[in-house]
Amino acid sequence: MTATLLGPGDPPPFETLNEGSASRVLLVCDHASCRVPAVLDDLGLSEVERTEHIGWDIGAAAVARRLSALLDAPAILAGYSRLVIDCNRPARAPDRVPPVSDTIPVPGNEALDQSAVQARVDEIFTPYHDAIAAALDRMAGGGEVPLLVAVHSFTPQLNGGAPRPWQIGICWDKDQRMSAPLIELLRADGLLVGANEPYDFGVLTDYTLPVHAEERGLPSLLIEIRNDEILTPEAVETWAVRLAGHIRTLLTLPDSQRLEFVLA
Repeated sequence: MTATLLGPGDPPPFETLNEGSASRVLLVCDHASCRVPAVLDDLGLSEVERTEHIGWDIGAAAVARRLSALLDAPAILAGYSRLVIDCNRPARAPDRVPPVSDTIPVPGNEALDQSAVQARVDEIFTPYHDAIAAALDRMAGGGEVPLLVAVHSFTPQLNGGAPRPWQIGICWDKDQRMSAPLIELLRADGLLVGANEPYDFGVLTDYTLPVHAEERGLPSLLIEIRNDEILTPEAVETWAVRLAGHIRTLLTLPDSQRLEFVLA
């Protein structure tokens, strides 16, 4: 396919860390970057707008990188802003390529034709998800049951919205094998933990875990850290060390070592 979106000066659609690791944890970060392909001219946004929470999950990539190092686990990080295309949204989601995000207009996403949207799918979304699928195939091929961990962050308050008190949220759709025990572990740390907060979870709003974990019967986690908790290297380290310890505990549970297809 001839590239119509990413040019020679643009980075790849995803980044892979620790690819040769023997760990059965696969870390992913759907909103790791606020980059925009050069041809899209920053989507008509200022640098301040593009680098705010509407453009990416602030601090999430840093946590994912440290978790990759602490767990010696592979990680796959999306390479472009969710404003270009949201790598955690299914095709029918209205905010997959949002013309407005948290009340802020995104001029470069207005009145897009199907070919423009498809270029973003073909050159960013699909390669990222193909890489996740290939990594899980390799891990499962070694006889292990992979644990898929998606790292996100959320803003303390949306424009016009109520303050979000949770320091961290753990989200799930049907499969609570890993989410329920992690919530207990985090609450035992004295943290204010949201259960499916600040976001609900499901196949209409999420893509990565429903497709790569639930359809395969894999244990999984969707972790949402409030972004003011991870603004400094020291804070990132604190959260990464805490989460790495709890993930190691989860890996010892029988529920993390088998496939389970939850239908309801």
